[in-house]
Amino acid sequence: MAMDETTTKRLAEIADGVIRPLNQTEQKSVVSLLKDAAKQQPALADLLATEGPLKAFVTAALSLSPYLRDMVMLDPATLALALEEPIEPLLESLVADARNAWRGEEDGPAATEAQVMTRLRTAKRKLSFITALADLARIFDARDTTRWLSAMADSCVAAAIDHLLIAGEDAGKLKLADRQAPSLGSGLIVLGMGKLGACELNYSSDIDLVVFFETEAGILVSPEDATETYGRMMRRLVRILQDRTGDGYVFRTDLRLRPDPGSTPLAVPVEAALLYYEGRGQNWERAAYIKARPVGGDLKAGQNFLRELVPFVFRKYLDYAAIADIHSIKRQIHVHKGHGAIAVKGHNVKLGRGGIREIEFFAQTQQLIAGGRMPELRLRPTEAALHALTAARWIDASTRDELIEAYWFLRDVEHRIQMVHDEQTHLLPETETELRRIAYMAGFGDTTGFSTRLESVLKTVERRYARLFEQEEVLSSASGNLVFTGQKDDPDTLKTLKGLGFERPEDISRVIRTWHYGRYRATQSVEARERLTELTPQLLKTFGESRRADEALLRFDSFISGLPAGIQLFSLLTSNPALLDLIVNIMSSAPRLAEIIARRPHVFDGMLDPGLMVELPTRDYLAKRLASFLQGSRHYEEILDRLRIFAAEQRFLIGIRLLTGTIGGAQAGHAFADLAGLIIAEALKAVVAEMEQVHGRIAGGKVALAGMGKLGSFELTAGSDVDLILLYEHDDEAGESDGAKPLDPVRYYTRLTQRLIAALSAPTAEGVLYEVDMRLRPSGNKGPVATRLRAFEKYQFEEAWTWEHMALTRARLIAGDSELMDATRAVISAVLAKPREEAKTAADVAEMRAMIDKEKPPKDNWDLKLIPGGLIDIEFIAQHLALIARGRGVAAEVDGLSTADALKRLGAQLMDPNDLDLCLAALKLDTELSQVIRLCVDGGFDPATVPAGLVDLVCRAGDSPDLKTLEAEVKRLSKAVRKVFQTVVKG
Repeated sequence: MAMDETTTKRLAEIADGVIRPLNQTEQKSVVSLLKDAAKQQPALADLLATEGPLKAFVTAALSLSPYLRDMVMLDPATLALALEEPIEPLLESLVADARNAWRGEEDGPAATEAQVMTRLRTAKRKLSFITALADLARIFDARDTTRWLSAMADSCVAAAIDHLLIAGEDAGKLKLADRQAPSLGSGLIVLGMGKLGACELNYSSDIDLVVFFETEAGILVSPEDATETYGRMMRRLVRILQDRTGDGYVFRTDLRLRPDPGSTPLAVPVEAALLYYEGRGQNWERAAYIKARPVGGDLKAGQNFLRELVPFVFRKYLDYAAIADIHSIKRQIHVHKGHGAIAVKGHNVKLGRGGIREIEFFAQTQQLIAGGRMPELRLRPTEAALHALTAARWIDASTRDELIEAYWFLRDVEHRIQMVHDEQTHLLPETETELRRIAYMAGFGDTTGFSTRLESVLKTVERRYARLFEQEEVLSSASGNLVFTGQKDDPDTLKTLKGLGFERPEDISRVIRTWHYGRYRATQSVEARERLTELTPQLLKTFGESRRADEALLRFDSFISGLPAGIQLFSLLTSNPALLDLIVNIMSSAPRLAEIIARRPHVFDGMLDPGLMVELPTRDYLAKRLASFLQGSRHYEEILDRLRIFAAEQRFLIGIRLLTGTIGGAQAGHAFADLAGLIIAEALKAVVAEMEQVHGRIAGGKVALAGMGKLGSFELTAGSDVDLILLYEHDDEAGESDGAKPLDPVRYYTRLTQRLIAALSAPTAEGVLYEVDMRLRPSGNKGPVATRLRAFEKYQFEEAWTWEHMALTRARLIAGDSELMDATRAVISAVLAKPREEAKTAADVAEMRAMIDKEKPPKDNWDLKLIPGGLIDIEFIAQHLALIARGRGVAAEVDGLSTADALKRLGAQLMDPNDLDLCLAALKLDTELSQVIRLCVDGGFDPATVPAGLVDLVCRAGDSPDLKTLEAEVKRLSKAVRKVFQTVVKG
């Protein structure tokens, strides 16, 4: 930045009583320090020898600022210089020293990095010291101070970049056009952002830089190494500017305003940057680029880059979408329109209510709204922007004047806060003593006068700012502030997140910033991010109210990371709190469901059906939906893929109904089994058609599928596999099939069964339909996978073990040729009706249970299937009764009955009524708990590790107030059931 006008302003011109010392003790200490320094500096001796305004000012300034006092101890010559020389020519000389710091001696080698670092630190330290004195003396106002600090930053950045370009050429990485002007034509763009871009740096400001490079500039020896070369260069830039050495530091440097900083290099190619801003640029980035200015490197290339960004920053038309976009910025940046009175002590003059940020945003908002049509509003400095808005009649003159006066007053206060210890802080002190220091530095005689003026200014700004968006909801709530812009965590937001119920607020803040950067497909569109921004407060509140809120929100993050698009979902959640509650319920209590929707987001589509919770998932309901879904599917793989999609979605939706309590465990088991029956029947049809197309038909050939185990008894859970037996029949004289690739009957039906297993179990992009278990077929794993009905009948009557007949009590024909299904039912009925020796049957059942106890003992008390008196005991009681019923003259038809229904039918005549009631109560409890647990987690239920929300769900399913009560009830019932088992099954 060139200084065209120089003046002869001197510290000696100071008026009397501009500031007062902190106290007499501090003043005496300063005088003692100056006396020591005066031994080497005659100008300081002269100062001390003459009473007057200058001496009073210097001693007062040093008593108020420990930092300035330390600078005098380190370098008294600079104070002497400031007392003797005109201020601005002195500062111009220091800015020039910094700009030339990269140069070597005439005709000598380039300056070393150590030399550059020392020169920059010396120039910056001296300028900061002299500027502070001029500011405190009221020779400078805040406009002068910010201008000179920004000029120094420009020079330091430009010099460091020139040095790094020379070093790059010396290392063989670059080829410069002109070593005397290294940046010229280099294509390396360094933009100053924020206050640096607007030439409004505060006293202890860090600097925000964004670095881009033009790949076609031609200075890279190996263009393919551009990212690595420039990345290393930028790391050195940060080190040159901000590392603390014996000479101090230059500027703390932040490169995180570049596009998507979490996943991009420190220097970004221009083409990539433009693509990013065009497609994924965020609201706050638009606001940030109002102030962007080339400060180092190739200035011309930087100006060209900013010209290309104009359509991104300033929208062409002033329409509703643009205004909504601006309001979205406001919701993100607006942080302190809270409750209660403004307190001076501890107030943040930058981010607090009525602070500097609100004035800046007041101007930037309206610049963004109208700047597309009115280029005269595209100004970087805040004061200039307010003047331009008045000229354009966007604001009136009184608003402008109030805000400009407030702006520079607050900048003055900010500078004084930072001059105390050279710290980047905006907080007023909490104590009266330290607040007095600031008041004195600001020229007030006491803290009361200072506080009164400050409160008045803050209230003025707050009032003007509030009017700008009176009708717009804010991203702050009664809970506190929620701000997720940029890369830094907002401290108040972290407090709010903690208060909402999150244990790791920094992690949650980082996750939400990831959404804002559009790294997921669901958040890449501007509209989707706006909807998500609107949803965020309610989202966080609802998640915060769940148990283990952090885990739940991280699962939600995993879910949206897999979504192909987000705007529809975010809009629905915004307008449908019940759906949001449901999502939170899933994420907080059902990791298995959360994982399913993260892996296959399409299953979530069904949740958008308004009839979901109204219509029960009956067989008819599911059959109609399936027929509609398969309509138009002709090819084998297409049919199977559609079956996989439908099964996944409907399994999920049945689970949702169970999760929300719309259906109970028994209803869920029936629905899961109905769904499986329908899906398997369609898969069998598709497999048979495919077999006939390739291999033809077997004469008189028929197949039937029997569902066994929990599939047969309508007791499937969300994670159950399916037990199947495939039976076939054909003409006795049938030979090979009649197709292009003929097969004999055994091989034909074996291959058909293998194809069916593959169709159901093979993992594909759309997932797996069901894991299939065929071990209940004759001879188990040793027998053929497909069994002819007559062989099945012979085996069941002559060879089968008692446990195989127990399994038949749950058999249910679910698909295939109707005649063969009827014939199979008849065979099974006859097998179950055959005369048995009751004592041997009981002994076999008891032995089977004892073997399971030994070989598969329960993992813990929550292993409801295997614990003594658990589900297996109850199932074995029902199966035992089915086998002995005919011998006692009781009808034993149990085909298509659940275990509960079979118990009711058989136990009413074969059991003690109290024992029957007890078994039914235990079965109901175990079923409710098992269904919920299998739905929500893979593996067992360990209360110490499962989500807290699942513990609550399990207690609800067990109708118990807490887990301890529920566990006691499970133990009581299982103990009683084991006694009933031993009574009924007399082995």
